[in-house]
Amino acid sequence: MGRVQILAPAGGRQQLIAAVRSGADAVYLGAEAFNARQNAENFGDGGLREAVAYCHGRGVKVHVTLNTLVTDRETPALLRQLREIAESGADVLIVQDLGVAALCRECCPSIPIHASTQLSIHNAAGARAMKDLGFSCIVLARELTGREISAIRREVGGEMELEAFVHGALCMSLSGQCYLSAMLGERSGNRGLCAQPCRLDFRSPHGREYALSLKDLSLVDRMKELEETGVRYLKIEGRMKRPEYVAAATAACRAARDGLPYDTGALRAVFSRSGFTDGYFTGRRDLSMFGWRKKEDVAAAAGVLRELEASYRAESPRVPVEMSLSIRAGEPVSLTVTDGERRVRREGEPPQTALSRPTGEALCRRALEKTGGTPFRLKGLECDIGAGLMVPVSALNALRKEALEELLALREGVEPHPFREPAPLELPPRQRPAGPELRVRVEKAAQLSPALTQNAALVILPVEELWDHRELLRELGGLLAAELPVFTPPQGEAPLAERLAALREEGLSAALCCGPGSARLARGAGLRVLGDYGLNILSSRAMAACRRWGVEDLTLSFELNLRQARELEGGIPFGVIGYGYLPLMTFRACPAQGPGGCGGCRGRAVLRDRLGKEFPVLCHGKQYSQLLNSVPLYLGDRQEALRGLDHVTLRFTTEDRGRCARVMELWLEGAPLREERTNGLYFRDLK
Repeated sequence: MGRVQILAPAGGRQQLIAAVRSGADAVYLGAEAFNARQNAENFGDGGLREAVAYCHGRGVKVHVTLNTLVTDRETPALLRQLREIAESGADVLIVQDLGVAALCRECCPSIPIHASTQLSIHNAAGARAMKDLGFSCIVLARELTGREISAIRREVGGEMELEAFVHGALCMSLSGQCYLSAMLGERSGNRGLCAQPCRLDFRSPHGREYALSLKDLSLVDRMKELEETGVRYLKIEGRMKRPEYVAAATAACRAARDGLPYDTGALRAVFSRSGFTDGYFTGRRDLSMFGWRKKEDVAAAAGVLRELEASYRAESPRVPVEMSLSIRAGEPVSLTVTDGERRVRREGEPPQTALSRPTGEALCRRALEKTGGTPFRLKGLECDIGAGLMVPVSALNALRKEALEELLALREGVEPHPFREPAPLELPPRQRPAGPELRVRVEKAAQLSPALTQNAALVILPVEELWDHRELLRELGGLLAAELPVFTPPQGEAPLAERLAALREEGLSAALCCGPGSARLARGAGLRVLGDYGLNILSSRAMAACRRWGVEDLTLSFELNLRQARELEGGIPFGVIGYGYLPLMTFRACPAQGPGGCGGCRGRAVLRDRLGKEFPVLCHGKQYSQLLNSVPLYLGDRQEALRGLDHVTLRFTTEDRGRCARVMELWLEGAPLREERTNGLYFRDLK
């Protein structure tokens, strides 16, 4: 497999130069559109091709982020962007949207596709699901421990390459499962415009401030442990950061990997939030992980910026070359230079007869090893020098300069990938229903009542709750589906698979799945796979990709407006959530914990924002917790907008049995919910 590769961020031209000159093996960057850092400088207007040429000339790979969710209406622009990426000769595409991944495979089959961390892959089932969908590498969820990463590597073996984050900012929410910015400010993190509301002052039940802000990750001191997990790439977060940050982080990671000393002080000074954390990697998910940017952190950065800027001012001689020099009487002096793949040869004037000092190998070496100002370094030199001959040093310098310039131009030559237009989607015919069927999802069996079960076409319970109330399988039979966990670490895969198989034997037929891994586990247990909101489906092509993969039914992302939802043609039934306190974030480091951890918490807590609004936090078996919106979504009095959809789900979480029945009654009447509520994003155009 070779040494682990350092993958550095490049939000713009200066960051790109800083990354390359500081020792990155590869960089990741965005083209003009459809990348998760839309506010970075990025590389539009021909800049992408130039960036690839610059990097390839210096032996650095380029991973292009095409990792936002894309709607049907954006497909023509997406194809133009994809063509530009293919023509640039980039090495890798990083993708989140399953429809985009399908287009990439069809249009640019020679470009490897890596699964973005926003796909939330956190177990071997998820990794294998990505292989099924044509990905060759997975950017693992940042919430995994070192042991869990190793376990995934052992399971998938040589089937897939893995990538893990080594340094930089941590999203509070499980990657790809954050809707806070979209719901509060209509700026979607999944579409590259996260406003970072989590960095504002949310208060925990214990009064702790900035309860949704984590310190930055840094595993530079744990480089050996990281390498031992078997990952291929170590990724530095930071496409919105300045070049000095990129230089400091890249240089530190490179030095740590190579067993050399590095400047921890500069790394912390250039950017931190009251220090760093390794809590996810070590499994210590306590309050020491939390922190925010303070005045002293900003002041510390000012002192190191000039020194860091100087560190990447000059070219880094990172490309080894072999040279062969021939000095023979009556023949042009010739210099051949090779990087192992390309070879150039330059000739000069024939040598003169030496009057005093003939040119020797030592003098030639001194002249030819002066590669400063180029990305090359002399690795080996062979000299064939006749006796009594002299070549001016200036002539040797000129040969060296011309040969290296020609070699660099060859290395920077772009090799485009073939691109072909996609074929139209071939979909089975779909009959538009007169109205959507009604589904009910409850957190607890105690919330169920005849008002719910007699009016629902499907009743959904979390799998653990259904396991504890298996009598419901006898009472409700085919009306039931099990909701699989949003997060299942590697050690939870086998127990979950066993439980699903047992429930299947007792009559369970369907599972609601929020991620690729859970969908694969459900299918392996012989269950029908129903896709949930967490698959983040916004387009017909993403729906079609799910259908080909075995998903039979979908709940669309609640970031999609209803006008666009009704236009979808994905070949399978689909619907939306019509009522509920929507899950905005998913945590593995719970913000509601106190100094002693979970303490006396009963699995329900509340965070308060600066305006005093309360956001419930709901725990799921101490494996993960979720932040719910402060007010419920309710479309019961706007059901005309749901026509053309196949189903709509009433999603109950913290409500008691009476409240659930009352909401059902109002829904059936088409009556308004006379309290503060939201229409969500269903009638707005998401940025």
